[in-house]
Amino acid sequence: MRRTIPEGIGYPPVSNPRIEPRRGGPVLLRTATRPLAPRAEALRSAARPAVRWGLGHALPRTAIGAAARRGDLHGRLIVASSTTSEVPVDLFDAIRASGPLHRSRYAYVTATLPVVREVLANPDVRAGIDLGTGTGPLGRLGRWAHRTTPMGPLTPPSLLVTEPPDHTRMRKLVTRVFSVRAVQRLRERTEEIADDLLTSLAREAGDRPVDLVEAYCALLPVTVIAEILGVPDSERKTVLDFGTAAAPSLDLGLSWRRFRSVEGALASFEAWLADHVEAKRRDPGEDLLSQMVAARDDDGVALTDRELIATAGLVLAAGFETTVNLLSNGIALLHDHPNQRALLAAEPDRWPTAVEEVLRIDPPVLLTGRTVLRDTEVAGVRMPRGAVVTTLLAGANRDPEVFTDPHRFDVTRENAADHVSFSAGRHFCLGAALARMEGQVGLQRITERFPDLRLAPGPTRRDTRILRGFETLPAYLS
Repeated sequence: MRRTIPEGIGYPPVSNPRIEPRRGGPVLLRTATRPLAPRAEALRSAARPAVRWGLGHALPRTAIGAAARRGDLHGRLIVASSTTSEVPVDLFDAIRASGPLHRSRYAYVTATLPVVREVLANPDVRAGIDLGTGTGPLGRLGRWAHRTTPMGPLTPPSLLVTEPPDHTRMRKLVTRVFSVRAVQRLRERTEEIADDLLTSLAREAGDRPVDLVEAYCALLPVTVIAEILGVPDSERKTVLDFGTAAAPSLDLGLSWRRFRSVEGALASFEAWLADHVEAKRRDPGEDLLSQMVAARDDDGVALTDRELIATAGLVLAAGFETTVNLLSNGIALLHDHPNQRALLAAEPDRWPTAVEEVLRIDPPVLLTGRTVLRDTEVAGVRMPRGAVVTTLLAGANRDPEVFTDPHRFDVTRENAADHVSFSAGRHFCLGAALARMEGQVGLQRITERFPDLRLAPGPTRRDTRILRGFETLPAYLS
């Protein structure tokens, strides 16, 4: 019986053989198509994740590592981001010095702020990096493997990788909740949550160090975003655990075990979100998700179930994952710069600028990737369709042509808000106003409540490459 392997891997629908005589000749084995046998289907299901990992992690990790060993700046940057907790400012400077748009072995790379903005605003450049989507064998293999990819932040129809007109339609339905005016109405509630958490910290800590990430930096934003989306109190830890487990999905080069753990977390999160959306459909409230379920565009069209789940998941996860990093990075920076902390104590009106400076000097997101849709030109450089562009947000934030003495932490910096930590262009962070408000409330409240706060030995950074923050931040409160 002849078997044809579709698109490079796996098994086709198994055929049901029957014997038919051939006139004047031997017996022929003919086939009639029937559904795939359970064992063959299981083999295909098992093969797809392995192919996704191979194309999206094992192959890039090998290629990038080899390029780094040959001195490729982009390769060295990616390797450095996975092996050190320090911001690789020397590599940012080297990439910037090589020109506005550095050509590395596998991508165009920029750490120049005006060029980063130009790339992110270019209509010929789409969000995300397309791996395995070409027309050759690897492209066909990639498309086959991604048919069963669990929904995540880099999986359509996520707003992070969706382009107009769908991006415009979906974003419009949730933008009003995150407007500056709407966020200011949330400020009082955020202050109440922060004060309650700090009171609990003071009561439980005593003379022992307390982990500020676990007890404060994570709980403040997850409580706020959970209330916005109508998540019951009993399920907020579940959401927090999902977000933490799925955070590495933004990275390349994951080990097989880590990759499987991440995909498992994403699949569980997707199932939880589907149940949560259905619960809001049956019993709507005043929360954002209930509004999204009921919302219709100008033509009376609602979000599909996949769009609802993807948007709710992104808002929920992004609504606390990056803010956790902002708060932990800010606490560490202020601890390490006591003169800046003293200045804020004397002049509290400077807190909004201080938060912008935290975002600039140690942003929650290191970089973002783009793919060229059509031949285009950026900063005078012609880039062909299919080219990959890496915009180093953290590098652009230290562009010496924009920021004087860019490696210095200065809460009085007049143009601190010129950073690109929230990206730029049509994919500018939907929750930027919310994150800024939470950063101001969260950092000011803990600094004023515990003016003698001291970090204890042993803080650890997250082992994610794209998201930058602390895994643990032990501290003495007095």
